[in-house]
Amino acid sequence: MKVILTEDVKGKGKKGEVKNVSDGYARNYLLKNNLAVEANQGNMKALDAQKKKEKQLEQEEVDEAKQLKEKLASIEVKLTAKSGDGGRLFGSITSKQIAEQLKKDYSIKMDKRKIELDQPIRALGYTNVPVKIHPEVTGTIRVHVEEA
Repeated sequence: MKVILTEDVKGKGKKGEVKNVSDGYARNYLLKNNLAVEANQGNMKALDAQKKKEKQLEQEEVDEAKQLKEKLASIEVKLTAKSGDGGRLFGSITSKQIAEQLKKDYSIKMDKRKIELDQPIRALGYTNVPVKIHPEVTGTIRVHVEEA
């Protein structure tokens, strides 16, 4: 019997896949526990429509991420910190501080984990910081650290 899985089933497949399973397994376990529906014509059309909708939503996410990338390219985040001789900071600037300043100044909510700062910033001046907006889209923020 052909079924469309509505949940991930260990050993059989992922949600949304069409699988050919034995009649007893389908009736007594998959259909009974709402883990699958029978793969008739109506259900197949519904699955196709759902996949198209998911693809469209994914494309919209990528487009939004690209717009945010363009916006971030024109932004400069200014932070102040105390510094010593030669422009070295007492302490450092972290991705959390950058995210908070971005939210405060530009109302852009950015998760600090998406700001890919290899090492905290420990010097005055300008730094280009990469930001992973979406798995396919990476932008940069220009961070300006000034002396307090």
